Amino acid sequence: MNLSDYPAIDHPVPPVVQTPGRRPGTVSLSVVAPCYNESTVLHEFHQRMTAACRSLGSDYEIILVNDGSCDETWEILLDLASRDAQLVCISLSRNHGHQLALTAGLRYCRGEHIFIIDADLQDPPELLGAMVALADKGADVVYGKRRKRAGESAFKKLTAHVFYRVLNTLTDRQIPKDTGDFRLISRRVLEVINSMPENHRFMRGMISWAGFRQVPILYDRSPRFAGGTKYTVRKMVDFAIDAITSFSVKPLRLAFYTAFLLSLLSLLLLAYSIFAYFVFNTIRGWTSIMAVMLFFLSAQFLFLGLIGEYVGRMYLEVKQRPLFIVQDVVYGKCPEQ
Repeated sequence: MNLSDYPAIDHPVPPVVQTPGRRPGTVSLSVVAPCYNESTVLHEFHQRMTAACRSLGSDYEIILVNDGSCDETWEILLDLASRDAQLVCISLSRNHGHQLALTAGLRYCRGEHIFIIDADLQDPPELLGAMVALADKGADVVYGKRRKRAGESAFKKLTAHVFYRVLNTLTDRQIPKDTGDFRLISRRVLEVINSMPENHRFMRGMISWAGFRQVPILYDRSPRFAGGTKYTVRKMVDFAIDAITSFSVKPLRLAFYTAFLLSLLSLLLLAYSIFAYFVFNTIRGWTSIMAVMLFFLSAQFLFLGLIGEYVGRMYLEVKQRPLFIVQDVVYGKCPEQ
């Protein structure tokens, strides 16, 4: 039996996207918002974001990225797209995480300026006009700097405060404190970001690294309109590790210097042990031996783990896998179309 005798079966294959195509032409403004289980807030976000875009009086598009949501987020996005020609709805094949979902949206942008915002409405869409005004005066990046953080726990505020201070101590490029991904960037900044191929992405650090003229705009952050935070403690820790190891080798240098000092200390302890044996005729006890061994072994394991973090990232980078996989792309249309 020949292969041609078998009936052809049409299997729709979702495209693997690394540099996706987009609608032809350009627009003045692109809005990019990752969405993960945001069914309770999407209608309000769409209404407020659309009003903010229309108030500028220029052409725009709103790109909403469904990051593998397990609620009705995608169904709501499809419904909105059926009634709004300015929408671009992207659905990823699984949950890739906030930073990669944002990366996917940025690859589809056609705007001369790109407005990055989360769909949870903690960052106000109404600040768009003020950001565009600063961009028109020559700023390539206008980033939101939080003056107040309403609706967040004391633990979240404390960890955020510590995170930015530690990050700027360890990284080579200073990243503005008390900021998030909420910002407006120019087309040339976007092209720099899209040219970066790394898998572990810390978007606000990448934008800061790109340079150009960057200015802050102060605002008060609101509590979530509905639902709860998607950042668990584990995700916050992973995010912090990605941020530090993606932009600095200072932790490796710290490991080297600390290991060097511990080596000197161990030589001093060895010299003291020999001196005490001959002068004081003492025998070191089991407790002191174990204390010294555990001290240096714990230091070795700590820094081996640190080096392992960097080696692991090198391993993931050299595989050159696509950053994300797009399952569906739906372009909005007017109801009569």
